[in-house]
Amino acid sequence: MRLKAPEKLVSFTFDGRQLQGVPGEPVAAALLANGVKLVARSFKYHRPRGVMSAGSEEPNALVTVGRGAQREPNMRATTLEVSEGLEVLSQNAWPSLRYDLMAVNDLCAPFLGAGFYYKTFMWPKGFWKSLYEPVIRRAAGLGALSGDASLDQNEKAFGFCDILVIGAGPTGLMAALTAARAGADVILADEDTAMGGRLLREVEEVDGQPGPAWVQKVLGELSAMKNVRLMLRTTVTGAYDQGTYSALERIAGPRLPDKPVNCFWRIAARHAILCTGALERPIAFPNNDRPGIMMAGSVRSYINRWGVAPGQSVTVFANNDDAHRTARDLHAAGVKVAALIDTRADIAAQADYPVFAGAQVVATQGRHALKSITIAQQGVTHTIKTDCLAVSGGWNPAVHLTCHMNGRPVWSPRIASFVPTPDSVPGLVAAGACNGVFDTAGCLRAGAEVGAEIAKELGRKPKMSVPVADDAAYRISPFWAVPGRGRKWVDFQNDVHVKDIALSAQENFRSVEHMKRYTTQGMAPDQGKSSHVVALAILADATGRGIAETGTTTFRPPYVPVPIAAMGAGGEGKGFAPARLTTSHSASIARGAPMVEAGLWYRPSYFPATSETHWRQSCDREVRLVREAVGICDVSTLGKIDVQGPGAAALLDFVYANTLSTLRPGRMRYGLMLREDGHVMDDGTAARLTEDHFVITTTTAAAGQVMRHLEFVLQVLHPDLDARALSVTEQWAQFAVAGPQSRALLESVLEVPLIEWPFMSCGDIDLSGVKGRLFRVSFSGELGYEIAVPARYGESLFRMLVAQAETFGGGPYGMEALNVLRIEKGFLTHAEMDGRTTAFDIGLDRMISRKKDCIGQAAARRPGLVDPMRGQLVGLRAIDAAQPLWAGAHLFGTDAQATRENSQGHLTSVCYSPTLQGHIGLGFLQSGRDRHGETMRMVDHLRKAQTLVEICDPVFFDPDGGRARG
Repeated sequence: MRLKAPEKLVSFTFDGRQLQGVPGEPVAAALLANGVKLVARSFKYHRPRGVMSAGSEEPNALVTVGRGAQREPNMRATTLEVSEGLEVLSQNAWPSLRYDLMAVNDLCAPFLGAGFYYKTFMWPKGFWKSLYEPVIRRAAGLGALSGDASLDQNEKAFGFCDILVIGAGPTGLMAALTAARAGADVILADEDTAMGGRLLREVEEVDGQPGPAWVQKVLGELSAMKNVRLMLRTTVTGAYDQGTYSALERIAGPRLPDKPVNCFWRIAARHAILCTGALERPIAFPNNDRPGIMMAGSVRSYINRWGVAPGQSVTVFANNDDAHRTARDLHAAGVKVAALIDTRADIAAQADYPVFAGAQVVATQGRHALKSITIAQQGVTHTIKTDCLAVSGGWNPAVHLTCHMNGRPVWSPRIASFVPTPDSVPGLVAAGACNGVFDTAGCLRAGAEVGAEIAKELGRKPKMSVPVADDAAYRISPFWAVPGRGRKWVDFQNDVHVKDIALSAQENFRSVEHMKRYTTQGMAPDQGKSSHVVALAILADATGRGIAETGTTTFRPPYVPVPIAAMGAGGEGKGFAPARLTTSHSASIARGAPMVEAGLWYRPSYFPATSETHWRQSCDREVRLVREAVGICDVSTLGKIDVQGPGAAALLDFVYANTLSTLRPGRMRYGLMLREDGHVMDDGTAARLTEDHFVITTTTAAAGQVMRHLEFVLQVLHPDLDARALSVTEQWAQFAVAGPQSRALLESVLEVPLIEWPFMSCGDIDLSGVKGRLFRVSFSGELGYEIAVPARYGESLFRMLVAQAETFGGGPYGMEALNVLRIEKGFLTHAEMDGRTTAFDIGLDRMISRKKDCIGQAAARRPGLVDPMRGQLVGLRAIDAAQPLWAGAHLFGTDAQATRENSQGHLTSVCYSPTLQGHIGLGFLQSGRDRHGETMRMVDHLRKAQTLVEICDPVFFDPDGGRARG
């Protein structure tokens, strides 16, 4: 119920029921105000669940928003803002939230204990695929996506600052204010819809004025400073190397087609101050998961900040002084306090409501909403009618970000929880409640001190001024679980209770990480934010160890769930795979060429003639015109990297397996590049234009990978080398001119004789006043050249070369013919260099120089990578020339059964060769180089095809290379 009438209300729906809420308040507050207690169902047993907390740590109240393409599941009702027309749906229940048939799981609970799946689904063996897996897959998950492409827009942004302050409670506000007054560039980020933290939900004064008023005064000063950025609704989700932090900003307001819903930030900060506060933890007692059982601090939030009473008769159950505030605030707000129950016997509390010292809650009643509780005090039980139970087992500092770089928090007996280890994240300092300081005065002082200290490190001159505030000590007596029978829940979302954790220890899953996986404790979307310390204490008790010795599980980013669409903002549609067009694209389209994707590029598949009705006709013709006359192919998509500097030759020697430093200017050499594990990364050519200037080429698919590889070497492995690498792929248009008439064609265009240009030579040329480059290299096995000009001249040159080729009886050729030409010559692409192959596999192990060091040199010689039984590159011919071969098919002995165990190799590339009048292919076969002449059986289970093939040398055409060198 609401404590007073709000100024403005808007309508929204929950499971089709129309409700009213205050704009901007959390859906959880609006549901409580409307008397809605049952909000969700738990994952495993489908037990009724209600709102438990008031922040991003919420384990229960997960809902789905919207329908169709805008449907978004697993939204936390405690952070989801009310807006006009908002449609909220419950999830993980069928046919309805109140009458969920899957709640039958709760009746089967004795058979579904922790780890039951490890023991149950082992037998019968055949049941796994037919029964177990389909059922498990249908039951998995909470909310469900629509399956439609999302219409939501997301953004990404980058931020830079001297100091990133994470959290805008009293500590964060003071830290930001102190540092900003000193002139530091500050970003203050908070995940809430308003800054102020605990000062917005407590009845406290700061400097003689109410907490919210003091907050507004500070925010007014900060917002007026040009060196401060205030970021609301922004959760810092991860801490990474070199002061980099990720953050998710939720954009306020209704969803509109042209308005983003999230912005994913990458923030680079010289320093960071963690002021994320603390999270309240529950106490485990029988049936402590009923709707209406909440965290005591959260009840204060709903009362003091949003003016909503979670119940008409509220009981408080705690082991610490902080929860007594909840009872006082409820009473002051006019809400009936049915009782204050404290597990400590030594408390002295005088109040206008019943106080039970040294008492415990031993039972609760009410299926879909709490109706009453049973307490025990000195052996005497009492039943109390109540519709809301506010529970507090203490507070856990929110240490998560300090653990994102393998830091481990340490146990603090003073607060009975874990606190951060100093310097666990370089440049990050924890302060305030997240560092174990729980009084407001202490938080304000800690924020000011840390802000001033960091400002001094930045060369600033800060002035400290700490306001006066409440400094009451935090008193707690650890109490984790009520003894006795009954299920006492710890992880509310994954339905883990005390007995599950004890069973884990009993079955020797005693490590905290083993317990986590055995029970699924802390593996739900809330990551066990509220439950993990309670679970550790119970595990410690079950194993006879202390909590400090038991330790914590590993906290990993992100701190809250982050939509993949937000992390990949800008990477959907063409942003994911942009259409990269060559300079000859328009000219190719004009000739009717269908375009195919090659890496990120679009390239012509073939150029159909008027009389041709099938792609094979065009492909065969283009192959013949290259073999018999001359063909033109756009090869601009090959990666081109400019490497310059006195250390350029040394760099290439280090990244290539063979030696390139001995290359003379004006000459080219084939190069093989290995990964650090000894496998082939890429191949290409290196052309030495001058003593300190190389141009290397890569395959189209690996251009980006090789560029990153070179940058890594220059920055990490060999920063001593005076060399630079720059991608120039888009700066040059490059065309292959191949065939017996290629020299004559180029001489007619360049008007210079080319007989003096030997094979694998290179140099500058002048083409009608345009400076270009010429490389004598062939990927077809024919006399061939590649001519390169600045990209702006590419289309003009392509049209001119094609027109000239047609006068010689030739023309353009596309990707299909290019593939046939290279297979006939046994040339490789990434179909063969698929990340699993080695230089030994492709017969190029002798290229790995023993006279110099290079990446992958030692690893490539490991026995397993030069085992004669490895698959080795071979050629394959169909015995029946009319039978096609299939890439991906496997090779078997002629009499062997076609099973996985009997496979001896596979095909990587296949084609019909008009030159050889038959189907041929490349592949890998065990000990293949010693098996030329053998007959094997090719089987493609997918296409239900098989044929006999002859194993042969992978070079089918012109094995001595005389045509290319002619």
